[in-house]
Amino acid sequence: MTMSLAKTSTPCALPVWLFLLEDTREQLVSPAASTVEKMAEMKVHLAGCLCTCFFNTLFSFESCPTCVEPQNLTAVSEFLLLGLSDDPELEPILFGLFLSMYLVTLLGNLLIILAVSSDSHLHTPMYFFLSNLSLTDIGFSTTTIPKMLVNIQTHSKTITYAGCLTQVSFFFLFGCLDNLLLAVMAYDRFVAICHPLNYSVIMSPCLCSFLVLMSLFISLLESQIHFFMVSQLTFCTNVEIHHFFCDAPQLFHLTCSDTSINTIIIYFIGAIFGGIPLSGIFCSYTRIVSSILRIPSTGGKNKAFSTCGSHLSVVCLFYGTGLGVYLSSAVSHSPRKGAVTSVMYALVVPMLNPFIYSLRNGDVKRALQRLLNRTV
Repeated sequence: MTMSLAKTSTPCALPVWLFLLEDTREQLVSPAASTVEKMAEMKVHLAGCLCTCFFNTLFSFESCPTCVEPQNLTAVSEFLLLGLSDDPELEPILFGLFLSMYLVTLLGNLLIILAVSSDSHLHTPMYFFLSNLSLTDIGFSTTTIPKMLVNIQTHSKTITYAGCLTQVSFFFLFGCLDNLLLAVMAYDRFVAICHPLNYSVIMSPCLCSFLVLMSLFISLLESQIHFFMVSQLTFCTNVEIHHFFCDAPQLFHLTCSDTSINTIIIYFIGAIFGGIPLSGIFCSYTRIVSSILRIPSTGGKNKAFSTCGSHLSVVCLFYGTGLGVYLSSAVSHSPRKGAVTSVMYALVVPMLNPFIYSLRNGDVKRALQRLLNRTV
């Protein structure tokens, strides 16, 4: 499962000043050089060690080797995903449950994509973003669920090091893309309700494509930052992950490295890539509600609310489950409970999104009906 590192960690176990004192003692008893020269060499040696420590900490997210305690360091070739339960009798039930939920997720989101692409009435910015959201939900659930199903079926809990890094990268890629697309869709609803006369001019096909591509680029940037942080970690002999997929915070618990800088970076990234889209959604719906309340007729208000009701439901579901997972992990220190609550945003939310948009949207229901009639 693991391979020994070629380099030894013994010199890193002792503070560098002990080596300096030993070198100084040996050099002072040597008649070949003066005490002043030896002290100068000692200062140069110490300055070099401090510079190396600083640059390792700043650019490589590695802790200073002078402060690390002796550890049984290994180059990890695979991890153990402990999953949701250790009870073998529950594995068939879990396999059937998650397989059915995953198939429903695939089928529902694929139907949304096919309905939007095949019906000319749905070739609008709103449904263009919806089809991209459905594609993102497919990728988001596919990142984690198939591997869990394979492990349950084969009674194996292993995942390779490369597979773990791939899961981390794609999980943050699709998670961030989901977040940004919801913000883009909120902006689309804002323009449609607050500036209806200029909607077709503002939300041009070029702008819609640009917004999706920018969301993809930003998501790639965030995923590569997490990939780089995880790839720089040094792991000990414990390779058990109390989760059903490789999550960056879980990997931080297994490392022998100092993860304080990584933790700061993750909170900073979360505030930027999560806080800004959420603020944009909040501002858009503040303006939307203000505009709707100025509509004199009740029928006009209901029609305006119905155009953004599906999106608002998905936003509440997405951020509500994410907040619930965060609060549950903060209150309960049980890793297994955190893994169970993570199922909500990893699988339940992508599964429910097609139902929300199809049941609350007459255009999508009619497009799905026409699609099914053509296939039958």
